[in-house]
Amino acid sequence: MEQEAPMNGGPDRPARNVGSRKRARGFPKGRQLDVSALEQVRELLGDRPRRHDLLIEYLHLIQDHYHHISSRHLRALCEELKLPQAAAYEVATFYAHFDVVKEGETPPPRTTIRVCDSITCAIKGADALYDALKAGTDPSEVRVLKAPCMGRCDTAPVCEIGHYFVDHATPDRVQADLDSGRHDPHIPEYKDLAAYRAEGGYAMLEECRTGQRSVEDVIDEMSDAGLRGLGGAGFPAGKKWQIVRSFPGPRLMTINGDEGEPGTFKDRYYLERNPHQMLEGALIGAWAVEAERIYLYMRDEYPAVLHILAREIAALESSGIIKKGDIELRRGAGAYICGEESAMIESIEGKRGYPRNRPPYIAEVGLFGRPTLNHNVETLYWVPAILEKGAKWFADHGMNGSKGFRSWSVSGRVKKPGVIIAPAGVTVNELIERAGGMEDGHDFKAYLPGGASGGILPARLGDVPLDFGTLDKYGSFVGSHAIVIFSQQDRVVDVAVNLLQFFKNESCGQCTPCRVGCDKAVALLKKDEWDGDLLSELAQAMRDASICGLGQAAPNAFVTAMEFFSDEAVPDAGGPPARY
Repeated sequence: MEQEAPMNGGPDRPARNVGSRKRARGFPKGRQLDVSALEQVRELLGDRPRRHDLLIEYLHLIQDHYHHISSRHLRALCEELKLPQAAAYEVATFYAHFDVVKEGETPPPRTTIRVCDSITCAIKGADALYDALKAGTDPSEVRVLKAPCMGRCDTAPVCEIGHYFVDHATPDRVQADLDSGRHDPHIPEYKDLAAYRAEGGYAMLEECRTGQRSVEDVIDEMSDAGLRGLGGAGFPAGKKWQIVRSFPGPRLMTINGDEGEPGTFKDRYYLERNPHQMLEGALIGAWAVEAERIYLYMRDEYPAVLHILAREIAALESSGIIKKGDIELRRGAGAYICGEESAMIESIEGKRGYPRNRPPYIAEVGLFGRPTLNHNVETLYWVPAILEKGAKWFADHGMNGSKGFRSWSVSGRVKKPGVIIAPAGVTVNELIERAGGMEDGHDFKAYLPGGASGGILPARLGDVPLDFGTLDKYGSFVGSHAIVIFSQQDRVVDVAVNLLQFFKNESCGQCTPCRVGCDKAVALLKKDEWDGDLLSELAQAMRDASICGLGQAAPNAFVTAMEFFSDEAVPDAGGPPARY
């Protein structure tokens, strides 16, 4: 066999045969383990279980402590969890709130200011605030970023210094808070376990557990009341409980607290004031479907809520109302897509928030492969009240053929933005009146009936009842009941561009129709003239072929803009569509 010439020209180095086994490496491939980093990660994790599904929780520990995630700490975490580095890296880089820093890269400053640029903050001056903060801070000391909706649309414009929120933010106010060193969340006063129980809290749960109420009776109450999923889909709650119970156990439950829809803040409103009403509703739901554990998924943009929930869940455990581990609090990491229930389940399992191709009911392919009941925060909030006061009490409060109450997040050009509890079937004109009317100098022009996903409707449709199904013929829906009001000072084209820019940034990227479609839509909407035929074709493709509701609903903004606002005048620069 032909022999290879000696390597490195060394006369004493023995030749080796061509095709023979290569010399073994002196060290393994890939990034090497840093022993000191491993010790630091072990110290952070303490005696916590080393489970793969806790990856995101442990990434938060590292991010919170070091203000970034270095490659050596990521490698050490993989060693502890027995995970491939690629698996951990793809998760860490998927979520916006993790700063992964490779060797040789400069970590971000310890202080980050996030300026909300979603639609309500945008019309309240977010761009000017961002520019002023960028110009007025030292980038080596403070990082200023644009960020999606923070769920504080009633106090727009908003920014966050670390985990401290500045409401009605101005450059001077932000600078003052920055100089004060305020980086931790403000914890509002709320009704704790003792106060809730003093008012009769958990009495309905006790009646269920002691047999005073049967599962069938409770499900019938939910159905007769007309309680529906209030996170956006509007599926009947009683029917959902029946479906989940029809699958063989063991079963689980998830609570979707990832309210990232621009314009929505109702869940935060309740959890910062009376968290136990929701928790009692959740425990009743878990009892009804015999769920062994509840996973409460809460968005990272709500640090005060996370603090409150952690404290009150611990109080429930100490009081004996639940056992340790019955409710597991999970923290999101800045991904709007995780509001979609199958993406949320993926995130709870410690993965990227990719929506699943799934059958009609998530129970069939639920969390960890088990049948799973999933509910929104507000849906569960109403459960104890319905059992206490009766299904008729809840159902009879609807209007125009609708049933029940709704919590409307109202923001934009109104004098008193906030959460308004009003009957299902209320009109936007009535909500504006309840919100104190339009701001001085502003005339009602348009509104979002369902946040960024629900389309843009004109003021002439201000007397249409708002509820599930009532807006279908207008190409719109109420979704999470987020109402954003616009005036003659707001250009619909700017609104549409802002909404599609949000969807572009928040698309998970898994499917081409959404990933490419949102990007293409933004480019087309920024043109001086809108090509109506091309936009309509794009909208149809996105609706037909996107995996989840993000890509399917994203076109609603520009489709409704083309239908209802085609007569807008063209400004001098970057104007609205001249042609549809």
